[in-house]
Amino acid sequence: YVAAVYEHESILSPSPAALVERRSALELMGRNLDVYEQQVLAAARQGAQIIVFPEDGIHGFNFTRSSIYPYLDFIPHSHSGKWNPCREPYLFNDTEVVQRLSCMALKNKIFLVANLGTKQPCERTDPRCPADGRYQFNTNVAFAADGTLLATYRKHNLYFEYAFDTPPEPDYAFFDTPFAGKFGMFTCFDILFFEPAVNLIRQYNLKQIVYPTAWMNQLPLLSAVEFQQAFATAFNVNILAANIHHPTLGMTGSGIYTPVKSFIYHDMESYGGKLIVAEIPVITTDYKTNLEKTPGRVSEEGKEQSPPYFYAEMMYDNFTFVPVWGEKGEVQVCANTLCCYLNYQRAVLTDELYALGVFDGLHTVHGTYYVQACALVKCGGLSFSTCGQEVTDATALIDFQLWGNMSTPYIFPLLLTSGITLDFADHMGWKNNYYFLSKNRTSSGLLTAALYGRWYEKD
Repeated sequence: YVAAVYEHESILSPSPAALVERRSALELMGRNLDVYEQQVLAAARQGAQIIVFPEDGIHGFNFTRSSIYPYLDFIPHSHSGKWNPCREPYLFNDTEVVQRLSCMALKNKIFLVANLGTKQPCERTDPRCPADGRYQFNTNVAFAADGTLLATYRKHNLYFEYAFDTPPEPDYAFFDTPFAGKFGMFTCFDILFFEPAVNLIRQYNLKQIVYPTAWMNQLPLLSAVEFQQAFATAFNVNILAANIHHPTLGMTGSGIYTPVKSFIYHDMESYGGKLIVAEIPVITTDYKTNLEKTPGRVSEEGKEQSPPYFYAEMMYDNFTFVPVWGEKGEVQVCANTLCCYLNYQRAVLTDELYALGVFDGLHTVHGTYYVQACALVKCGGLSFSTCGQEVTDATALIDFQLWGNMSTPYIFPLLLTSGITLDFADHMGWKNNYYFLSKNRTSSGLLTAALYGRWYEKD
């Protein structure tokens, strides 16, 4: 099928904390929706059957709970699949944004997914009802090609979003299409947690995901395109990921991903939006990656020459590292119950320091979640203290096999090359109790090769 995602440079309110009338809120959102309208038309002309827009694309961000209120549409949460806002605009008040999105889908005969803020009045008798008498949700909406509202999803894992409430229960949102079956839906930070993302995919055996996001890149392990790709690979799904484009805030990185191929956009230099359209196969069956050969165990002799361990902060976590020196070799590094092993060979010895790092613990900055990671990274400079820094360029071409005795089945294989481009492993998967990732000769200089494990039970 043909899919489109649009990375949108949102027109932002100059003072999001100021209280405004609904009229001026609609005026600002209308300017963003004008851009959406052009992009839907452009995508439809290229044969796209579905288009996905980013999180916060219509209203922007940095609101307070009260200042976002004029920007919120009303959406009846239970009405999914019965209401066509374009054809029945009078059913509910405060649905101007939803109506416009519905009409874009109808006019261009395209399935459309977008993100907006919504409100829902609640009863004083509801113990969870906020003091102002309403819930405010960060919401995705999906429309059929005839403009019908098919599904809504209220974001569960909020990322410092004080304007919004967490829904009482996780939403498991998906919708059906004639061209690719069921699509599941979740938002941004949700991708790092079991609920609802992983549970949704497993319970409903979903193979296509739509993913609006407003993601601030963090190298070396959580760049948007890097993690989106890893998720598609880990769960054997197609992902249509739309991010917003604000390079000054570190926000860029959208794509259309299959488990074996990606069409991505990552640009921290220029301004303006970007439409990606790609034809991708519908995934129907599960395929398992096979490992052709078991790697050699790290030999016991020669331990006395083993390179020095050192500690450095990476992604706000205290990683234990070992340097990766010379043309080829085998190294290992352990922390808690996790041991990481690396066999490597460099094509040419370059003047760059690489290190193999391990972290097995609770990550606590900008969210709390348990990580088990084995990561081969290029360091920022030549001293150990630069390992873990954000690096975007590299020249070293390295053949490697990386493996670890991970305690969780949820492993995201990361493979990032120079200029924030993606590569695909030759082999990956489980062998005995080890997870492997191997690659002969990356397409360009290696930035990061990592096994990023999420041990959900220990969050």
